[in-house]
Amino acid sequence: METIQHSNIRVNGINMHVAQIAGDGPPVLFLHGFPELWYSWRHQMLHLSSLGYRTIAPDLRGFGDTDAPASAAEYTVFHIIGDLVALLDALGLKQVFLVAHDWGAAMAWNFCFLRPDRIKALVNMSVVFSPRNPFRKPIESMRAAFGNDYYMCRFQQPGEAEEEFARVDTALVIKKFLTSRNPGLLCIPKEVGFGGNPNAKFTLPSWLSEDDVNYFATTFKRTGFTGGLNYYRAMDLNWELMAAWTGEQIKVPVKFIVGDLDLTYNTPGVKDFIHKGGFNKHVPFLQEVVIMQGVAHFINQEKAQEVSEHIHDFIKKF
Repeated sequence: METIQHSNIRVNGINMHVAQIAGDGPPVLFLHGFPELWYSWRHQMLHLSSLGYRTIAPDLRGFGDTDAPASAAEYTVFHIIGDLVALLDALGLKQVFLVAHDWGAAMAWNFCFLRPDRIKALVNMSVVFSPRNPFRKPIESMRAAFGNDYYMCRFQQPGEAEEEFARVDTALVIKKFLTSRNPGLLCIPKEVGFGGNPNAKFTLPSWLSEDDVNYFATTFKRTGFTGGLNYYRAMDLNWELMAAWTGEQIKVPVKFIVGDLDLTYNTPGVKDFIHKGGFNKHVPFLQEVVIMQGVAHFINQEKAQEVSEHIHDFIKKF
């Protein structure tokens, strides 16, 4: 880990914290999800740098040591992709391999929409491409399909989820998220709350140490969760702003990886979309789909070595 260098770079009007390992080979940009940080990619950064690649993992807008504007309106895809393009410009990089997971994956699809010229190839994890429904906003669709207790719906009210998270120790929140292996819909009634039982005990899996948990927990205890939650709160605004890209295809080479216990893979309709032609239709340069057996959502940490090898096996072709 001592080979990882940290810096703060001014991009798109904010200060962005960036972790990097120097290398003479092609650059690889990693995008994390929620509730995560650059640290989620520590294993892949070390693996790929050992093979000569230059690895770059920022804390995205709203996370960690990167600035976190207060308004959800400042977390649109145009803000996030604007940050990343400015980062590449600041680093003098015309094109990168893009590797992403969770909210990072959602932003990666949009990166490919908006600036495919900057992406050599994409390895995306967990969050499959979701074509824009021109007739209904996403939160309205989720409420109709999954109910008001669905977690993305519950995240919409500013301050509500934050208050529930604050009822328990931040380390417990992190453990609850990272160790969850329930592939069903994540629905949390208000009377239960996102914090859950403050006295709950978790046995950490072999791939997650107390030090790892403490890295995340210490950071989120300092910053709070609002920055990350603002990605969910900008979903309907993104729907409005992306109207001009309705029906547009992803036109970069793609490898997609997901665990069969991932709640995203088990969301109604997703398996059919992936396996019955919808995914290929919208992502015509989709080259590989990998379903990892017995693996849950935080795949890049749970199966760090296998995911690192999957990434390298794909990007070495280009």
